[in-house]
Amino acid sequence: MFGGGTITLIIVVAIVAYAIIIYNGLVRLRQMVQEAWSGIDVQLKRRADLIPNLLNTVKGYANHEQETLREVTEMRTRAQAVPANDIAGRAAAEGMLSQALGKLFAVAEAYPDLKANENFKDLQDTLETIEGEIQMSRRYYNGSARDLNIKVESFPSNLVANTFGFTQAAYFELENASDRAVPNVDFSK
Repeated sequence: MFGGGTITLIIVVAIVAYAIIIYNGLVRLRQMVQEAWSGIDVQLKRRADLIPNLLNTVKGYANHEQETLREVTEMRTRAQAVPANDIAGRAAAEGMLSQALGKLFAVAEAYPDLKANENFKDLQDTLETIEGEIQMSRRYYNGSARDLNIKVESFPSNLVANTFGFTQAAYFELENASDRAVPNVDFSK
């Protein structure tokens, strides 16, 4: 019924169709990774925008703590200077910023009037919310990166991925285990 040429044509069409399906799946996963990174980037920007207000509030109460204030400002500047596509570099810079913020909050503990300041409380609540959103965004991004990485490494999709230049996505991970925790910003004690 079918000649040898027809069967060969059907096999070639099936292989091409399967390759197209794999390619489209890789494109979808790459877009999900980019969307997820955008979510992290937005939350990190929100946190960076909050820091000057936080610093100004603390300055009024803790003028002699200039070294800590300078360190937070420097770490914020470093984090913002990392290119958006350098995920590992951004994670390292954000980890250092989290450490500096932890020191700032430790300094604030010594100032009861600061802890009672309504503006500081509002900033604290906002930062706590943002930190939670960063954590959720990080989980979503890492899940998207994992899905893409599995597809890029798995056979037969790795053949299509290598042919069309799909690469693995870097995970957004913090170097120190202590940086993985959301900074403690509870000043109600």
